[in-house]
This record gives sequence, structure tokens and C-alpha cells, in this order.
Amino acid sequence: MTPQLNPVIHAPTRLQIVSLLAAADEAEFAFVRDNLDISDSVLSKHASALEAAGYVKIRKGHVGKRPRTWFSLTREGRAAYTAHVAALQAIVTQSGLTVLPG
Repeated sequence: MTPQLNPVIHAPTRLQIVSLLAAADEAEFAFVRDNLDISDSVLSKHASALEAAGYVKIRKGHVGKRPRTWFSLTREGRAAYTAHVAALQAIVTQSGLTVLPG
């Protein structure tokens, strides 16, 4: 069976968010926002969509008196990201190219 692209993750901003979170246990809102160079509202919207799909856990708390928000991938989110990357690689491989350095 050919791997299928995941429509929830496939949106470019969501793919960037999931990719960034895949490299960490948890990331703070401002770190994700600044690394992806997106606005607070764009990050909030896409993080909420990923949370609704069960791919991202959103944790709120405080550092001192300041409220903070952290994101992490769920087990389902990591599996969905891995499957999505496999589907992208399968598509690219058909052209004789690779997305992997080599």
C-alpha cells in the first residue's frame, strides 16, 4: 500500500510545527513562533487544529508570574509525522530524486 499524505499535517505551517516538535520533548510557544517566523494568532490556530487531531499536547503554566504555553507531540502525532514523511519520500523517490542527503 502506498503511504498517504496526512491532510492535517500537510499544511505547510502545520508541517513546520510538527517537524520542529519532533526534534524536542517540548517547546515553548515563543520558541516555536520565533523559529517559524509566524504570528501568535497563526501559531495558535494551527496548534489548536493539531491538538484537535490528537497530534499535539498543549500545556499551560507560569514561569514566575508570567503565563506560558508549551507544545509537545503526542505518540499519535509522532506516528502521523513519521507516516507523512514516509509518504513524502515515496512521492519524491518516484522522480528518481531523494529528500535524504547522500
